[in-house]
Amino acid sequence: MGFMKRYRTIWCTYTLVSLSALTAIYLILSRFLAINIGGFGRVQLGVIARIMAGIWFGPFAGAICGLVSDLLGCLIQGYAVNPLITFAAILWGMIPALFVPPQYAVADTSTQISRKKNILMLCAGTITACVVCTLVVTTAALVWFNGYNLYAILPTRLVQLLLQTPVYCLLVCLLYYSPVTIQINRALQVHTGRSVS
Repeated sequence: MGFMKRYRTIWCTYTLVSLSALTAIYLILSRFLAINIGGFGRVQLGVIARIMAGIWFGPFAGAICGLVSDLLGCLIQGYAVNPLITFAAILWGMIPALFVPPQYAVADTSTQISRKKNILMLCAGTITACVVCTLVVTTAALVWFNGYNLYAILPTRLVQLLLQTPVYCLLVCLLYYSPVTIQINRALQVHTGRSVS
């Protein structure tokens, strides 16, 4: 099975409205539920909306949600767009979705083995996204574009990584096994006339 077929996004009105809602949720959560760590780090729950957009609707949809939410966030806050931070936003929506193959896209609770495998894959994708986006790409953006010293900000970035990773893994798994996932899969089946998994 090819990459495009395996990780396809079902584009319909339901998908577009859902991605718009997840983008709005990101903007709200990132502004009101964010904890600043020093001057260089921030743990925010809005990233969960980007991750779930990718898991629920596919990596390309997650990437679009990340891109749009970052551009709108820059517009609302009055920041200039930092290309590397925008790239990190795109990766937040894409990386975790690549770790959840379509055969596991439906939250199957029928067997303990499949549930454990799903949780491991969800956590692996979330941890990979945390390391790549927080520690590598965003830190590089702060060093290259903002002129921060790498060794001065690295301890704060590590603390941010250690704080956000378990929280994100827990929230992603809880949302994946919530009724929302089942509802999204049913809605996409109705719009396409076939199973999305």
